[in-house]
Amino acid sequence: MKVLFCGDIVGRSGREAVQKHVPRLRREQAIDFVVANGENAAAGFGITAKICAELHESGVDCITTGNHVWDQREIISHIAQDKRLLRPINFPPGTPGWGANLFQTARGHKIVVVNVMCRLFMDALDDPFRTVDAELAKYSLGRSAQFILVDVHGEATSEKQSIGHHCDGRVSAVVGSHSHVPTADTWVLPGGTAYQTDAGMCGDYDSIIGMKKDAAVLRFIKKMPGERLSPADGEGTLCACLVETDDKTGLAKSIRPVRAGGRLPPAE
Repeated sequence: MKVLFCGDIVGRSGREAVQKHVPRLRREQAIDFVVANGENAAAGFGITAKICAELHESGVDCITTGNHVWDQREIISHIAQDKRLLRPINFPPGTPGWGANLFQTARGHKIVVVNVMCRLFMDALDDPFRTVDAELAKYSLGRSAQFILVDVHGEATSEKQSIGHHCDGRVSAVVGSHSHVPTADTWVLPGGTAYQTDAGMCGDYDSIIGMKKDAAVLRFIKKMPGERLSPADGEGTLCACLVETDDKTGLAKSIRPVRAGGRLPPAE
């Protein structure tokens, strides 16, 4: 199987990058399934039902989120009905929505997507290791699921790497989101799990992690509240990674960075 994971979509630039490049990549690379983190898709803060529909129309099969999932309050009622939109699995019991789901590709292969949020420098949620373990206990990689992807939404690279090694050999891929900066550690772990600490963002890189530069820089210089941050609106770069697995085992054969458009050097 070939699965594309797109990093955090930031604002209109990020959405346009996904809409422009994902359909082409699906055709050219024969991609079976696309996952994208959409928690910053609505003007940098949260996501709406309309944006979800636009992303699905562009070829995104599953949308993951993170700490900004509730920024647009309208999503609370929508997420309770849309199983293609996930929120971190380690939110407390009773939280609307799903933290994981089982999907089927056009070729009939089954793929599980798990969305989990870290705790270091983040909200105090349930233990991400324990909650991921509980979800993975439901499936057997290569048997009941041909592909298992874990989106690790977190600040600390050490915590993301720890979850990656903790899941090694039990899932097809562990890919990080949240920091909006792509890391250079795309590799297959010893047990056969594809890994990248952070896929980066889909958005305008002439920015401060997707936001317009001037207001963001002033916050550091003056140490005072300033104007509300808003997404940069130049041409966006699609930042993603492409994972290919062995259909029999579900383990990774390769993971490659994918970058298209905007200011970063292309990588396909």
